[in-house]
Amino acid sequence: MSAKLSRQDIARVAAHDIPDGACVNLGIGLPTLIADYVPAGRELMLHSEQGLLGLGPAPAPGEEDYDVINAGKFPVTLLPGASVFSHSESFLMIRGGHIQIACLGAFQVAANGDLANWTVDAPNQIPGVGGAMDLAAGAEKVWVLMEHCTKEGQPRILEQCTYPLTAPGCVDRIYTDLAVIDVTETVLVVRRLAEGWTLQALQAVTGAPLTLAADCSVYRQPATQGE
Repeated sequence: MSAKLSRQDIARVAAHDIPDGACVNLGIGLPTLIADYVPAGRELMLHSEQGLLGLGPAPAPGEEDYDVINAGKFPVTLLPGASVFSHSESFLMIRGGHIQIACLGAFQVAANGDLANWTVDAPNQIPGVGGAMDLAAGAEKVWVLMEHCTKEGQPRILEQCTYPLTAPGCVDRIYTDLAVIDVTETVLVVRRLAEGWTLQALQAVTGAPLTLAADCSVYRQPATQGE
């Protein structure tokens, strides 16, 4: 039976893939969930663009402090040694190349790594690119976390983005509810497939050619959650 990962499981898998000691920005939406699933014993520096370094998981019910929020305006905790600083200093970190991985949501990703995550160009919409453009350009690597298809079943991974771009050729890896896909110079490489899925089935819901990694594994939530 073909399975899909939940949003929480996508975040959990990405959290387990982050190397120890990395400085990682968590963008609005699905990426903010990563803070809840950092493996036990892993020391990461989680960054939020409004001026936080050292994010921890969401607080227990009743212990929320709305002066301490993530990029999505949800309350978070701060780990021992965390820093709080100005918005301008936060962007100095981003533009100065001090972020190893930016984890961002997306509406679309192109086969060459183009990123569209700030507007669908819909009538009456008030678009705002926010800090995504700086993160896409300033981080060493960009990981996208998103559902593989829209609610209407249309692919989000395409030959070319149809929405306005946030940044060209910036995406290195894509985490969806169906697969983990690396963006290379020549092709999209499927590193992990959700249980029950084949390359052919994944290709049918993807708008760009895929190739299967020789060591492709089953894509499921890590056995050790480390919450």
